[in-house]
Amino acid sequence: MPFGAEVQEDGTVRFRLWAPAVRKVDLVLEGHGLLPMEPQDGGWFILTTGSARPGSLYRFSVDGKAEVPDPASRSNPRDVYGPSRVVDPEAFDWADGGWRGRPWEEAVLYELHVGTFSPEGTFAGVTRRLDHLAELGVTGIELMPLAEFPGGRGWGYDGVLFYAPESSYGTPEELKELVQAAHARGLMVLLDVVYNHFGPEGNYLHLYAPQFFTTRHHTPWGSALDLDGPSSRPIRDFLIHNALYWLEEFRLDGLRFDSVGHLFDSSEPHLLKELAEAVGRGPGRERHVHLVLEHGLNEARYLERDGDGRSRWYTAQWNDDYHHACHHLLTGEAGGYYADYADAPGRHLARCLSEGFAYQGERSGYWEGVPRGEPSGHLPPAAFVTFLQNHDQAGNRAFGERIGMLAEPQALKAAVELTLLAPFPPLLFMGEEFRAATPFLFFCDFGPELAAAVRKGRTEFFQRFHAVETSPLPDPNAVETFRRSVLDWKNADEGWLAFYRELLDLRRREIAPRLKGMKGGQAPAHVQGGLIRMRWKMGDGSRLGLAANLSREDASGAALPPGRLLRGSTLGPWSVIWTLEDR
Repeated sequence: MPFGAEVQEDGTVRFRLWAPAVRKVDLVLEGHGLLPMEPQDGGWFILTTGSARPGSLYRFSVDGKAEVPDPASRSNPRDVYGPSRVVDPEAFDWADGGWRGRPWEEAVLYELHVGTFSPEGTFAGVTRRLDHLAELGVTGIELMPLAEFPGGRGWGYDGVLFYAPESSYGTPEELKELVQAAHARGLMVLLDVVYNHFGPEGNYLHLYAPQFFTTRHHTPWGSALDLDGPSSRPIRDFLIHNALYWLEEFRLDGLRFDSVGHLFDSSEPHLLKELAEAVGRGPGRERHVHLVLEHGLNEARYLERDGDGRSRWYTAQWNDDYHHACHHLLTGEAGGYYADYADAPGRHLARCLSEGFAYQGERSGYWEGVPRGEPSGHLPPAAFVTFLQNHDQAGNRAFGERIGMLAEPQALKAAVELTLLAPFPPLLFMGEEFRAATPFLFFCDFGPELAAAVRKGRTEFFQRFHAVETSPLPDPNAVETFRRSVLDWKNADEGWLAFYRELLDLRRREIAPRLKGMKGGQAPAHVQGGLIRMRWKMGDGSRLGLAANLSREDASGAALPPGRLLRGSTLGPWSVIWTLEDR
């Protein structure tokens, strides 16, 4: 890794910092004072010393004006304002040498937030509940962002030290123990990474490397990163090596990239392609590594497959279209982006089931009439991750309501059956398997000035919702808001848990083994009101049939797809029937 502190073979430690806006950098090594670093071409400063060792605490002094943590710190045990810690990545004794990951066809993902998933709120707390997840039938956990953020509470999307696992959750070694324990149970581990901005508090890059940022583009969360300017090479390398770092040093099985539409890059290759190709040449050569996008623009080009059906760059994308169509059907809500699906939710959902995206170039009212999306019907179902809830869809509501709090049980069960048994990789959000009653609220731990700005901004955003007129918004910075979001495991609904286990067991036995080699463009959908009928040609030549009545109307007289019955009986209100016609 060209950044940060690297333990050398002879026991010395090499420190390297890109600080093109300053003349002088000193290493501030705890117990040894200031050690001058040697300037190099291109704004780099370097020092190799035998005075440091694994566990040493250090900072950088820039022009003698400020002492800052290492932007590539592997560990910052005293939060973002404290010193960085030298870590030797070779010191951890891995015991999962035979692990090569799992093929994407087996993916059933479970998104969780480390701080609220368990009462402990730590990596160790997650580790202690891995058996629950394995028995549930999920095959991979997806951790919300771990980059060190200010304070002890946060979603993780305001991280400022991209290489340092959040210290309030535990040490890097404890994260590795979590990964190793997951692999021992056959579970993949994916991580959500945020490359479109740095958090607003605790980010010192503006002091010594303002070239990281550009005023040519803007994001809703802070300054955009300069990915295509004259000084962009170190910035691109910083992000590419960060992806490789998580995959190699922590042996993660994949990454989910947050809101990549805010990665502004006019160069060729685009950062997304360059990063994916670096992963393919590296850890992707030896084991299954899955790269997943969140991308509101629905640019299907990044999901293209080669002649053998393997992804050229990205394995899949979160399919917001699927969620939004389902959510409108379940709740009737038509505000915000749900308005784009309210005209014909059944048709939008059917297009997702048949072709991937609902919006493939059509104009979006929510996006102010801008065409959104690219043709995706040629892509296999494996390219689209489907879900009924995630951290955004609960936490960006005023009161953090989960879908289980909003939808009728019968309707929700029909949507769950559709999501878990369709030939798309499904994603669950922590607690949905037992219909968690706890909300998932937006919470943070900022200083007074920023906390007040966040509180004001959220209040203004939700003013148009009637609920805010009668109930005060939860204060994002209050400890109680965080505590209310911690999962309540003692009151889990065992009936819902058994329902999820039954569906995932059926997926494991009948659906997953037939997904390999499945192609796109072979599943026309027929829609009549709330009734959707279709058949997918599976990878082994069999046909998976669906008849879904996603309405309060009775459709018992509708024709069923041929094949043996997998699940369901009649097409009464809110019901789903699955059939399988063997090859």
